[in-house]
Order: sequence, then C-alpha cells, then structure tokens
Amino acid sequence: MNIKTLITGFTLMVSGLLMQPLWAAGSVPELLIKQTADDVLASIKLNKDEYNEKPGKLYAMVDEKVLQHFDFDRMTNLALGRYKRKVEIDQKDQLVSAFRSLLVRTYAKALLEYNDEIIVYLPMRGKLEKGEVTIRTEIEQKGGFPIPINYEMYESEGSWKVYDLSIDNISLVTNYRSSFAREIKAKGVDSLIKTLQDRNKEES
Repeated sequence: MNIKTLITGFTLMVSGLLMQPLWAAGSVPELLIKQTADDVLASIKLNKDEYNEKPGKLYAMVDEKVLQHFDFDRMTNLALGRYKRKVEIDQKDQLVSAFRSLLVRTYAKALLEYNDEIIVYLPMRGKLEKGEVTIRTEIEQKGGFPIPINYEMYESEGSWKVYDLSIDNISLVTNYRSSFAREIKAKGVDSLIKTLQDRNKEES
C-alpha cells in the first residue's frame, strides 16, 4: 500500500477530530469520533474552495484543532525506534517540530480529497480503565472492499491522545520508522532534521 492510500485513510480519522472535543468525564474516544464527524465533514465541504486557494488557513486550522490531540513526542520516539538514543536534547526539539509540521502539511492537504465515503464504526478494543484503547473503523468504498483503519490512543492527564494509527495493518509510525532509520544511518540526525525541514518548505 502506498503513502497516498495511507494519507486518505488518515484523513477520514482527522475529520472526526477537527471540532473542539468534549474531553469531559464520561466521554470516550469512540464517542468523540462519532459525535463530531458529521459536523466536521460538513465544515470541510463548506470551506473546501477557500482552503484550496489559501492552504495556510487549512494548515492553521489542522494545527490548532486536530494535531493538539496527538502526542508528537511519543510518535517521534516510536518513529525513531532504536535510533532515538542517538538524538540529543536540542536535536529532539527540532525533530519533533519538523515532524509535526510535515504531518500538518501532508494531512491538511489530504483533507481536501475527502469524497463522502461512509465511515463504519466497529467495537472498540482495549479497556478505558487501563488508559489505552484501539478505535476501529472501516471506510466503505464504492465498488471496492472496505478499508480497515485502527487508531491507537492512550489517556494522558484526563485527555485521550493519538500516538499511532494503522490502515490495512500498516502503521503510520512504522511507515516513517524505516525512512528515519535509513537517513540517520547514512547521514546522521542533523541530516534527517534538514530533510524534514526542506520537505516542509516544499509543501508551503
């Protein structure tokens, strides 16, 4: 499966998180996604032309309303794998920042590709009291097989955070881990940071 397919699946999950969430007592991750999806998708459709013309507004909206609920430090560590031990403190801050910006630009643009696919919610795996769950959905495709998408979340200080997701059993973190490892092994951590920064400039 290529990165475009991965992005499309991730887009649909992000759509369910765009509205300001209700992280109140008693709310759960699966209910959050269900309750917000309809309003969010309507908003995207309403503003699609403006976001196409002014992608900066789309980036800002995603950064403010969606990605604040992602644990980028944990995602970066998972993407680095065993190479996280090679990252110095000052490098880590730059790396997390560049990785965050890359995801903002990549997935914000992917939002504009949403075409009214149907989201089917499956029973959640895991236990809320243990603070870690998997939200399971399928995206129905016209004339094709459903795409299974799982969202890995954990509870942190009363809020649920996304730290990974998988599509057809392909993990977002694992997808980046291989490219991160290749870059660090060949040229070092600073080279990886520069590569991500350069990609962000190209996407601006």
